[in-house]
Amino acid sequence: MTWVALFFVAALLAAAVWARRHELVLQDDVLTARERAIASGANRARLQHPVVDLSRCIGCGICVRACPEDEVLGLAHGQALVLHGARCVGHGRCAEECPVGAIAVTLADLSERRDIPALDENFESLTAPGVFLAGEVTGFALVRTAVAQGVAVATEVTRRVRERTQGGVHGEAYDLVIVGAGPAGLACALKAKEEGLSFVVIEQEGRESDPCGGIGGTVAKYPRRKLVMTQPIELPLYGKLSRDSYSKEELMELWQTIVSEHELPIITGQPFVGLERDDQNVFRVRGATRTVRGLYVCFALGRRGTPNKLGVEGEELAKVAYGLVDAQSFQQRRILVVGGGDSAVEAALGLAEQPGNAVTLSYRKENFFRLKSRNEARLREALEKRKLHVVLASEVRRIEMEAVELAVGDGPSRRSERIANDEVFVLAGGKPPFELLEQAGVSFDPSLRPREEARVERGTGVVRALLVALIVTLALGAWALWHGDYYGIPPSARIRHSDHAWLRSSGTVGLVFGVAAAVAMLVNLSYLGRRNGWFLEKLGSLRAWMTLHIATGILAFVLALAHSSFDARHTVGGHALIGLGVLVATGAVGRYFYSFVPRAANGRELVLDEVKSRLAEFSALFDRSGGEFGERVRKTIAELVAESRPVGSFFARAAAFARSRTRFEQSLARLVDEGRALGVGEVELGEMTRLARRAHQNALAAAHFEELRGLAATWRWFHRWVALLLVLLVAIHVIAAWRYAGIGSLGGGG
Repeated sequence: MTWVALFFVAALLAAAVWARRHELVLQDDVLTARERAIASGANRARLQHPVVDLSRCIGCGICVRACPEDEVLGLAHGQALVLHGARCVGHGRCAEECPVGAIAVTLADLSERRDIPALDENFESLTAPGVFLAGEVTGFALVRTAVAQGVAVATEVTRRVRERTQGGVHGEAYDLVIVGAGPAGLACALKAKEEGLSFVVIEQEGRESDPCGGIGGTVAKYPRRKLVMTQPIELPLYGKLSRDSYSKEELMELWQTIVSEHELPIITGQPFVGLERDDQNVFRVRGATRTVRGLYVCFALGRRGTPNKLGVEGEELAKVAYGLVDAQSFQQRRILVVGGGDSAVEAALGLAEQPGNAVTLSYRKENFFRLKSRNEARLREALEKRKLHVVLASEVRRIEMEAVELAVGDGPSRRSERIANDEVFVLAGGKPPFELLEQAGVSFDPSLRPREEARVERGTGVVRALLVALIVTLALGAWALWHGDYYGIPPSARIRHSDHAWLRSSGTVGLVFGVAAAVAMLVNLSYLGRRNGWFLEKLGSLRAWMTLHIATGILAFVLALAHSSFDARHTVGGHALIGLGVLVATGAVGRYFYSFVPRAANGRELVLDEVKSRLAEFSALFDRSGGEFGERVRKTIAELVAESRPVGSFFARAAAFARSRTRFEQSLARLVDEGRALGVGEVELGEMTRLARRAHQNALAAAHFEELRGLAATWRWFHRWVALLLVLLVAIHVIAAWRYAGIGSLGGGG
């Protein structure tokens, strides 16, 4: 038996060592990916992005798994962090699924942004009363958000129309004019019809004779079969959408069906050109050939607007297009796609899959950035299989009937490259409708927007659960004091007490406490099923379930203590009670202390990022003279910092820490000597040395904190194994109590 026990202990230790090394490898991959994102600018959010409260994050990874986009979030030092903020489109599933409320999706820093309108809480322009905005133009790209905003605008307009005095004469004016037939505009129209408003929708796409031909907004311009994430949505007059995601074709068919069934008044083929307010305080919304009047206006526009053009000779040729709807329509063609975003890459990949196509992708920058990881992977695969040709650092110089001329490279090495060509797709973004909106009175002045409250850390997030547990504990204490004449005497003397028959563990009250403790434990364990998505997904958020998990854990211990008559004996039930106490301690206390170390480690990583950024900016000054000293400084410091977070066995990591300082000092001394030889001033070298030392110190501190975190993380495993043992003990105790009625109890009381 001794050898068997030793074998299992050795196997458990080996598994723990392997798990730790595997965790460090994954963490190193995450930190490397984050560094690449920072270098390319993909870490910065365009609009919406997640913000992690490190004082609450417990590193469960649910937010990472919940996000439908790739590598927006990752786990480092046992907590979540933002990797590619630019890929976030505001789904918000990370915030919805976080069990401790440690993450929120918000807009990026808007203090200097002049592409976000100044709106109040009703989405009304602060500078143009009666003018509302909804959808992508407000800065939120999600279909669900666009629908919610469109419904909110129609609801507010309904309230105002009903409160409006009846004395005004408005002629043929509508209650509401909606500009744009995308998700926000259609949702606004559905709500307006549901509320009985008179309204009309004008849309720039399509033909006036076909009201369904131009609907869909930005979604209509997606390539075929592109997946559109909608999340749970409820549309007025329609109800809930049956799925969380649709293909582009499915969603467009749904919109067209809704428009036809409810006979929504849509005027297509009418680009918005201007807005005025007449002497009756009624808006005149001017389209290309028609003008409509309305008491209120809702601009439900996209942000892409008019496609960006290249401004080169030959761009007016018929073979040039600014969008791709159906890649299958192009086969046996020589195609050039211009652009470096996801739309351009997806179009190029789709065209490259068609028979006989020779596709070239031209991008003006030296590297792609802000691409979704799945598009990056597909692009690499296509390049490896030579299905696609990519020309980076290139710009279209001229378009001819049978060819395209590119300017490739930069500076003295710039050259011309001529490519045989049949089709050109320019997918380089568009000019947003901000100028038209400003002419209509909508302001984009950041000083007018309401100041957002700074996000602050909010603590561990267990206050509500502990408050519930405190109330229950106080109630139990009051019960114990009330019956102090029984609980206060030695257990051996209680059998002669008059209340023993119903207060003992197998008595009426004792059994009630025992059954209640068992129910609390079952509810507590059901959290695992909810967290892992096995069941109960529709019953509350994970945050509520986490609160319930903590509260029921403490409640179960308190009730079990009462069931045992406050006497844990040397029995299965008594051991279960002790195990339950240990479980509560490792869960509640461990949860609190564990949050400190990862938070400190990630705090060091954030400081390190800032220092490395300043070091890169400072060392770039060395390159202005035409030398390469600045680049060597950046490369050397980056290598030293990377070495300070070693991956491997414990002894390998300890050895790496020991030699890290010596190697750093030697490398830094060589850089200083080289700088002096090149004539770099002592002040500059001193600042370089200070920044380098600070970067290295923070990297070492983060690595040391990670070792402490790895040790602190053992509370989780201990918590889980104790929980498993407790379940077995309780099961044995219940079976024994059931079999031998009245004999034994959870606490061992007689």
